[in-house]
Amino acid sequence: MKEDIAKNIIAHNYVVTKSDRQSLKKHRPLLLWFTGLSGSGKSTIANKVEQLLAAKNIHTYTLDGDNVRKGLNNNLSFSPEDRTENIRRVAETANLMVDAGLVVLAAFVSPYIKDRAEIRRIVGDENMVEVYVNTSLGECMKRDVKGLYQKALKGEIKNMTGLSAPYEAPVNPEIEIHTEQQSVEDAAQQILDYIQPKLDQNI
Repeated sequence: MKEDIAKNIIAHNYVVTKSDRQSLKKHRPLLLWFTGLSGSGKSTIANKVEQLLAAKNIHTYTLDGDNVRKGLNNNLSFSPEDRTENIRRVAETANLMVDAGLVVLAAFVSPYIKDRAEIRRIVGDENMVEVYVNTSLGECMKRDVKGLYQKALKGEIKNMTGLSAPYEAPVNPEIEIHTEQQSVEDAAQQILDYIQPKLDQNI
């Protein structure tokens, strides 16, 4: 059935292009993908990076795991299959936003290497920067900002990444942040220093 529908879908080409939108915004679009355990600091750092970018008149939008699951992906569970579908949908959404000329900051646990590879395939290697927020499980459990680890230890949450579900750390991320040694400000500046040449490229 899906194959029959796909045969009748024809992409429409519009006059205003990605390059035109890039020229209007005066910077290259980009996807910053923040991955790490729950409580690692992904959203906090992404928030700070977005503030720094906004101060430079860079057009941004942040996609956050919890926020997306309250809307776009509110029909998905935390099973391995639904985690994969969650990330696929977010990747396709981010791809549209990159096409619109935005710098997208996506903060998602995204525990599987294969899913993060699929994100890169969807948006294009040249458009993606993987940011590994490397915080130990012990530190994340100590912070437990959402109380999720406590609930998981009580058996109230199943498939908790790092406990009852795996987290596959990035092998070769563009940026690695160690929040137990770095402040949020230092981490954000490290990211900004890395992406600034990419934002300025071909303008």
